[in-house]
Amino acid sequence: MNDAERGDADRGGLVAFVDDDETLRSANAQTLALAGYRPLPFASAEAALEVLDATFEGVVVTDIRMPGMGGLQLFRALQRRDPDLPVILVTGHGDVDMAVAALKEGAYDFIAKPYFADRLTGSVARAAEKRRLVLDNRRLRAAAERIDTDMPLIGETPAMEKLRRTLRQVAGAEVDVLVEGETGSGKEVVAELIHRWSPRAKGAFVAINCGALPETIMESELFGHERGAFTGAEKRRIGRIEHASGGTLFLDEIESMPQALQVKLLRVLEAREIAPLGVNEVRKVDLRVVAAAKADLSDPTARGDFREDLFYRLNVVTVRIPPLRERRADVPLLFSHFLARAALRFRREVPDLSPSVRAHLSRHDWPGNVRELVHFSERVALGIEDLGGSPPEPGADSAADLGLAERVEAYEARLLGEALQRHKGAAAPAIAELKIPRKTFYDKLQRHGLVPKDFRED
Repeated sequence: MNDAERGDADRGGLVAFVDDDETLRSANAQTLALAGYRPLPFASAEAALEVLDATFEGVVVTDIRMPGMGGLQLFRALQRRDPDLPVILVTGHGDVDMAVAALKEGAYDFIAKPYFADRLTGSVARAAEKRRLVLDNRRLRAAAERIDTDMPLIGETPAMEKLRRTLRQVAGAEVDVLVEGETGSGKEVVAELIHRWSPRAKGAFVAINCGALPETIMESELFGHERGAFTGAEKRRIGRIEHASGGTLFLDEIESMPQALQVKLLRVLEAREIAPLGVNEVRKVDLRVVAAAKADLSDPTARGDFREDLFYRLNVVTVRIPPLRERRADVPLLFSHFLARAALRFRREVPDLSPSVRAHLSRHDWPGNVRELVHFSERVALGIEDLGGSPPEPGADSAADLGLAERVEAYEARLLGEALQRHKGAAAPAIAELKIPRKTFYDKLQRHGLVPKDFRED
């Protein structure tokens, strides 16, 4: 299959039509062209086999009875090249039993002569959709296998290529970095890469979420304290800033830091020294600071109570992570990677991409960005994602195909997963909602391969 033919397949969908009758071949090619397909007419099975290989992206329609190699022989030869290639057999009245037997061997459909045009185009439409899904799944799996597992920033769009280049350049420079990105976009992943690719990689990477720590203990967490510095300080504690000396300090959600601590952090950035609680002397620290914010700190309105001078001190280099809606082409690749990872963790087979999941991946805006996509892939891997309204693929398994025990198991796994999802991985409220004993809850989680922490959003 040459590049021109492959390009045609992308635009309209290729259909190889094989028939030794020139009149019928021409008429059916015209019917397919009027329906929006790109017909490839062949006068013999031998001629078709010279062109159709495992890379053929379309559908094959072939007459059964032809001189030399017949349609059934062609079907079997193509099946050896690609078992998933849809082949539609055109039969005469006396060949129906033969065509039914071929369906059991894997032929997609058969059409008995004489037939109306819509019978042909309808069968081709269903076969073409199946072919697209098969090829999409193959491409995604192949792309997922090419992913460097040591490179968490997955993506092939220009925006992600630019981001990786920027991080490589920034990592080698001894400058503080401000990372801007929406919730769930991967700000900590970016910070870890800056650390890993920098000369400080052998030092500690210390992360602290400024929005998650109570204000009453944040100063002690950051700067440390001496024994007796305050009530309850029974022993000396090294603060996170001092612990990061020689490495990288990552301050997530820095816009949430109280103003009093912003002043102290500004001094750390300017003088590279700290004064722990309960001591009079200062201590030198050798660190790099990477700060992350959801808000645009350059905008006074969005900045709120965040100090302008601290913003300018941090803003030596600013790295912006593009949200998923700005790099939609990366969504299928990311989803494939996360789906394979989730299936491995849950000890399940990787499910194929269904039409409903495929549509959701392309249409959804992903306001929760990569984190939302990870959770979606986990629900798909568990079989508990209900997108509603999408018809199943012809021949696909449905609930009616399962036995009672299998249906009960699938329903139970779905209820457990939904409860954990609603409570963000917290076991206690999920147990209370489901009204089952704690031991029973954990036994069922183990049986279904569910892990509460996989549903957490932190």
